[in-house]
Amino acid sequence: MGKIHDFLNSKIVKKDVGEETFLTWNEALSYTVGRGAQGMSTSMTASKYVNFFITDVLHISAKAASNIRLYCGIFDAINDPVMGVLVDKTRTKYGKMRPYIKIAPYLVSFFMILFFVGNDSLPYSLKIALTTFAFVGLDVTYTAFDVPMGALAYSMTPNGTERTKLYGIAAIGRMILGAIPAALVAFAAWLPYFNENLDKAYLVAACFSAIFIIILTRFTFRNCVERYEHHEDAPSVKDCFRLLFTNRPLFMLFLGNIFFVLIKVAEQASFYFSYDSLFEPRYNGFLDVVKAPGSFLAGIFVPMIIEKLGEKADSKKFYQVCCLLGIGLNGLYALTTYNGIINKPADQPVSLPIGILVLVFSMLVTFPLEFKNLMQKEMEAETVDYVEWKTGKRVEGTMLSIMSFTGKLEGTLSSFICLRILSATGYIEHTESVPTVQNHATRMGLFSMTTLIPLLGYALMLIPMIFYNITGQSHRQMIKDIKARREARGEAIGQQHNEEQTGV
Repeated sequence: MGKIHDFLNSKIVKKDVGEETFLTWNEALSYTVGRGAQGMSTSMTASKYVNFFITDVLHISAKAASNIRLYCGIFDAINDPVMGVLVDKTRTKYGKMRPYIKIAPYLVSFFMILFFVGNDSLPYSLKIALTTFAFVGLDVTYTAFDVPMGALAYSMTPNGTERTKLYGIAAIGRMILGAIPAALVAFAAWLPYFNENLDKAYLVAACFSAIFIIILTRFTFRNCVERYEHHEDAPSVKDCFRLLFTNRPLFMLFLGNIFFVLIKVAEQASFYFSYDSLFEPRYNGFLDVVKAPGSFLAGIFVPMIIEKLGEKADSKKFYQVCCLLGIGLNGLYALTTYNGIINKPADQPVSLPIGILVLVFSMLVTFPLEFKNLMQKEMEAETVDYVEWKTGKRVEGTMLSIMSFTGKLEGTLSSFICLRILSATGYIEHTESVPTVQNHATRMGLFSMTTLIPLLGYALMLIPMIFYNITGQSHRQMIKDIKARREARGEAIGQQHNEEQTGV
């Protein structure tokens, strides 16, 4: 037990990186399991599984489903900046973010179960109304969980190397824990009962997630530390949107996220791709498995690369390299699998060699995706430092909510695009366990959403990065200037964990 205690209280970054370090393994792992709880939620409620649940379990048309995702998603995205400002205005003995991490998971869990209880036997209009109500409830409560959780990392340490390692550890935890409920749905096709009663697989996964979301976030609430003291006034919602257009690096990330919508379309189409283009639902489980290493390896190698590069590390260049790799891999994916997927008989599964190629490329394309996603977390944190450097105000909640706002738009618009393409190409919903044969236009649409549309997204994402004006060296200088300014004002970077621990 002594060795475990010593490990948990040791620093996650032990080498000299030119800046003070703060984070222990106890704190990092506590944050990680909270991120894992988020992964459980998003794997059920913000991914491809929701679309398939609405269209093929609840039997709501693809067009109506696209409208539900679009309008609920827009409301959810607008709600994010409001939540960000609310977080920045919060002043409690627990800090700014931790009170929400304590309460919001209970509400998320309630609405998750409500959504997946299922109401297929209800009249069509009432079924749409209840589905919309549950979806809005999920969106609002998840925002109250997501914004404080993301903003907490900005406040735990100002050290860029340490933050990158924290994001890496958290990414691995989120991938592992988030994969569990998704796997219950993905591999349901392997079990006769769940294959014929897919709604029950969703409900089991939702109940499992709800329980562990509550349990895991308690560790985050109890053990994570908000180290920045906040004396300045928080901005208004108007100020929040003004920041977006006056903070150049933030605006470039915003534009990159808008183009990233095209890459997210592939994720939304994945379940349909397995059932209707590959004509073998069991491939869906394999696709989820082969995509897992991308997030895991990103969590290991991105912090390792950044720590190895030291003062030469530059997040902008890292981001650009990931985009170029994404273009190349998606192009090869399309070229090598087009004939075997599109020109095969529509009512037959793909050949084994083509199936293997699909699995290989499905794994490979996740590497630039997940490496870029992890590095972007540090870039988002850089924009928080940038605002404090320019204005003297530190507004983690507001800045995180802006990026969360764009993240919600990604999920909303990618779902909308996927469902609208299916609707426009004459998609036929599944009414039996045996896949329905789709027409050529639908199968071509699914192939394009899986390969060509993501390629276009990566190409467009390179454009705003030309104008992203934070380099590795300039960021290190910002931190030095911020620290000197705070010391001149007599504001130490203190700990807000204190005596309330005994009363938690």
